[in-house]
Amino acid sequence: MSENHDPIRLLAVREAPLSLDEVHAAVGDDAAGGTTLFVGTVRDHDGGKPVAALEYSAHPTALRELRRIAEEVCADFPVQALAAVHRTGRLEIGDVAVIVAVSCPHRGEAFAASRRLIDDLKHGVPIWKHQVFADGEEEWVGAGSC
Repeated sequence: MSENHDPIRLLAVREAPLSLDEVHAAVGDDAAGGTTLFVGTVRDHDGGKPVAALEYSAHPTALRELRRIAEEVCADFPVQALAAVHRTGRLEIGDVAVIVAVSCPHRGEAFAASRRLIDDLKHGVPIWKHQVFADGEEEWVGAGSC
């Protein structure tokens, strides 16, 4: 591993559909013995109410905040490679909304780093979810704050 090794291989907040293959390929590393991949999808309900669709909006600082969180995860765990992508725009039931992946020397580290990455992303990156329920009601949910 060179001194210029940057474990943050892929970060994106984008409207285009997300690719599991792209994220998995980004975290491939010969020094990693464990790789975790978390995929968040749009479910058909929330709070006991049927969801018809949702739309994600991101603040212009979202990618910068995502990088800050990724750097913190890399500082706290022996991360060999890390990737995180979040979708924006209108999504339908079953669509992939977020993917995070982490490779570490061992599986326990990979699981812990991945869990921290998705939890901190959901709480710290300024991305908001606009849910449209089947009954026509709507709700905004903050996935992060400025």
